[in-house]
Amino acid sequence: MLTDVVVAQPLLTSPKMAAMWHSFSFIVVFIIVTPALRATAARCPASDRNALLAFRSSLSEPYLGIFSSWTGDDCCSMWYGVSCDPTTGRVADITLRGESEDPILARAGRTSGLMMGAISPEICRLERLTTLILADWKQITGSIPPCVTSLPFMRILDLVGNHISGPIPGDIGRLTRLTVLNVADNRISGTIPASITALTSLMHLDLSNNLISGPIPADFGRLRMLSRALLARNRLSGGIPESIGSMPRLADLDLASNHISGELPSNLGSIPVLSSLYLDSNQLTGPIPATLLASRGLGILNLSRNAIDGEIPDAFTTRSYYTAMDLSHNRLRGKVPRTLVTAAYVGHLDLSHNHLCGPIPVGSPFDHLEAASFVHNDCLCGWPLPVCKP
Repeated sequence: MLTDVVVAQPLLTSPKMAAMWHSFSFIVVFIIVTPALRATAARCPASDRNALLAFRSSLSEPYLGIFSSWTGDDCCSMWYGVSCDPTTGRVADITLRGESEDPILARAGRTSGLMMGAISPEICRLERLTTLILADWKQITGSIPPCVTSLPFMRILDLVGNHISGPIPGDIGRLTRLTVLNVADNRISGTIPASITALTSLMHLDLSNNLISGPIPADFGRLRMLSRALLARNRLSGGIPESIGSMPRLADLDLASNHISGELPSNLGSIPVLSSLYLDSNQLTGPIPATLLASRGLGILNLSRNAIDGEIPDAFTTRSYYTAMDLSHNRLRGKVPRTLVTAAYVGHLDLSHNHLCGPIPVGSPFDHLEAASFVHNDCLCGWPLPVCKP
């Protein structure tokens, strides 16, 4: 608390004395005010501390001792993985990673940790929580507490690499500030909630390697801020929604190893920044849209192991730059497109296990490809396969 302090100003007989007096005055004020500011600085409230301790009590981490620092009254000070809003003193972030370059792992001589238990619903008492990262601990089980959707400031929810089961909360769309949702590499089941398309701030979505079934919501394209949509290795079914073609920021789309059927939407090639598209190991049919192969920014395209038919569109240009293109294990027929030789670059190309026929074009990229890229077709010939018969 501040007290009245009176410092009499002496008679200032020179500019030098005036400067010395002002310096002295500043020191006096600083000494008096600084402790007062410290005394009024926001501290971790008891309610947040108790919520953290309840969260901790449902988890067990036997090797690193990361919870050994969770002692004392002020959870904003030196509690490992916890950070607070400097203004309010409320807990804002919980960041606990089991695989990282954090010194706590190095000191323990480990490259990864192991944590068991479940996520306590008590976490939902942290009303100002913006980040919950509980990633790569391998043995965390149980479900995502439904009450997490009541945390209005949540921006990052990252639970990758655990053994979490059960569904994604049906009202996940309430988290309108959410930018990252990552529950990959778990045992999540159920369907993709319809409300997920209300996450209009979402930039990164990773649901891969789970047990999620059912269709992709038809209005998935409402996620106009989304840059990465990683839904591979699930049990998704139905078609690829047309609305995906209207997502202006989508750079990476991975729907591989699902049960997705139907034809490729013709507007996939219209996504302006799409750079990688993985649709392999599904049940897709119909032709490849020419606009997809001519897409200016697409660098990785994997359509292998489907039932895609028709001819490969002769739609490559000097702007085509593919580090990898895999069209193998389909029902494609006709010739190898001659415009592939005009492409700026084609690294890996696999056209094997189709019904292609005719001579393989001469020139790059065909001069550096191996025979495995063309085998098991009907009647392809020419380098790197045997020469064509007259």
